[in-house]
Amino acid sequence: MNLRQLLIVMSIATGICWLVLVGVLFQMDPTDSGLIGLILFYASIFLSLLGTFFLSSFLWRKLFNKFALEFRLVGASFRQSFFFACLIVGVLFLQSQHFLTWWNLLLLVVAVTIIEFFCLSLRRQN
Repeated sequence: MNLRQLLIVMSIATGICWLVLVGVLFQMDPTDSGLIGLILFYASIFLSLLGTFFLSSFLWRKLFNKFALEFRLVGASFRQSFFFACLIVGVLFLQSQHFLTWWNLLLLVVAVTIIEFFCLSLRRQN
């Protein structure tokens, strides 16, 4: 799959995920849907954010880093988008369970940052 096909597929998939999220928000009652409704909500918002952050991050990197290898830009953009989407979904989940406090948020951000630095150090060793 070349870069253009990847961007087209990711754009279409992200659009579909946003439509699914809107459908989940307007068609499901959180009190009646139970666990399936929560899984659909969190999965759709995670995939929507992942695709949006990936596309915007990749285009931003490509715009300002014209001579970098594209597969490295794709890898870095996807990894950081994954972590950022996990962070946001984690914050939403903690808020829904009434566990979100400033120190929990700080711990979550520090954990994601440590994982990102670990991934960067692994890449530099290879």
